[in-house]
Amino acid sequence: MSSAPPKTKSKAGPVTIEMVAEAAGVSLSTVSRILNGTAVVSAAKKQAVDEAIAALGFVPNPMARGLAGGRTLSIGVVTQAMDSPFYGAALRGIEDELDSVGYSPLFVSGHWDAKAEARCIEVLRSRRVDGIIVLTGRIADSALKATAKQLPLVVVGRQLKAPNLFCMHFDNFEGGRLATQHLTDLGHRRIAFISGHPEHPDAQDRFKGYKAGLQAAGIAFDPALVVPGEYHEVSGVLAVEQLLASRQQFTAIFCANDQMALGAALALHRRSLRVPDDVSLVGFDDLASSMYTIPPLSTVHQPAYELGRMASQAVLQLLAGQVPTLVLPAPRLIVRESSRRRPG
Repeated sequence: MSSAPPKTKSKAGPVTIEMVAEAAGVSLSTVSRILNGTAVVSAAKKQAVDEAIAALGFVPNPMARGLAGGRTLSIGVVTQAMDSPFYGAALRGIEDELDSVGYSPLFVSGHWDAKAEARCIEVLRSRRVDGIIVLTGRIADSALKATAKQLPLVVVGRQLKAPNLFCMHFDNFEGGRLATQHLTDLGHRRIAFISGHPEHPDAQDRFKGYKAGLQAAGIAFDPALVVPGEYHEVSGVLAVEQLLASRQQFTAIFCANDQMALGAALALHRRSLRVPDDVSLVGFDDLASSMYTIPPLSTVHQPAYELGRMASQAVLQLLAGQVPTLVLPAPRLIVRESSRRRPG
């Protein structure tokens, strides 16, 4: 004789785990363990629970499941700018990786302000997140180490060592050196550099890579060819306008990120200077849009999406009591049509 089908969904209120247990003919603890993935039960019991869930329309509550195990199944993420194409790709990687294991991210923005980033961390802690990912930023190293004493912490763009803390560092120095070497190999000797904010560690390293690339080619560093930027398109426009107003001679520009390179290209176009015929242009990050600019942008590839996924993997490993050993891929030069051999 076949067993009676599970009861249909009640109209009196939301379906509860107790109703699933009753419909499946098993104990409440058995249903709970099956939902948490910790149960070792017979195939028949698991099938009965699955059928009851389907028939009743039961939707497991991730928060309740997490709290039962002392966790909220959420990870806090401190980013800097939600609207940044680079950070957007990283956040998508974080979200995809966490979603695959039943975790949810909680995103907050620090806007490159140390006090704001500290407030973000306090907000996330008040939401009882299980761990935190910090994408670069200016918050003090000491504050990050203190946070790691409270819950697992993954920091991207720093090189720190502390218990319960894992850092992921991209080799921005080597990326800057590769971009500069590409231009010197093409015969350029007057290479302007549009830098990021001098307080950003990644901007500092890219600047050092630029100077190392010049030195390796036997080219003297000229501070008059360096203009600060702010990692957004407008700052690229303003930097090129400043360079042109200074009447400094240059045949190539290395921008510390692709967004500034897009602004630089616009400023050159407005002055009737052609890329790459008159000025070669190289960026940094290899944003998805960079291959679709006119001309397509030569750049240094930084795996933003993969960075996000790996940061999520690292925080989950810390939560499992493991020591992460993840290493970001080395920077790669992507040569496209915006750079060419020096004219003349």
